Amino acid sequence: MGASPSVPQKSIHEFTVKDARGQDVDLSIYKGKVLLVVNVASKCGFTDSNYTQLTDLYNKYKDKGFEILAFPCNQFLKQEPGTSEDAQQFACTRYKAEYPIFQKVRVNGPNTAPVYRFLKASKCGIMGSGIKWNFTKFLVNKEGQVIGRYSPTTSPLSIEADIKKALEIK
Repeated sequence: MGASPSVPQKSIHEFTVKDARGQDVDLSIYKGKVLLVVNVASKCGFTDSNYTQLTDLYNKYKDKGFEILAFPCNQFLKQEPGTSEDAQQFACTRYKAEYPIFQKVRVNGPNTAPVYRFLKASKCGIMGSGIKWNFTKFLVNKEGQVIGRYSPTTSPLSIEADIKKALEIK
């Protein structure tokens, strides 16, 4: 129990996901970039601080090979109740997010999005592979491997040193 099913993929770049409008996005377009993958929600107690800090990090490092991939998720107390486009509009309007907001996904259970099966199998959390709440963060290196996993209570700015290291910035 709690074990993540094995996944054949060796890199996040092998996945195709859907954007907020339902169009396919091949994640191989992010080869050579450091990624921070986050399950987001608009009505969570962590929303304001996380979105604010994610936008700050993105603006600081986007020209240095850094990208944030945000996946809205409604699995935790239904804190992302609208459509994927609603989630995108919320993040872009209220928090000036310029990074991609994808289609809503499930991060746990039998219908877990394949990209999240990969992330969880790559890096277990303190209590196993399951995602415990909104704003769990995965740091992915330029080759597409998960190099860090951070809890919802870990602020995005507190992992800036890890991002800089992955970007090879002194």
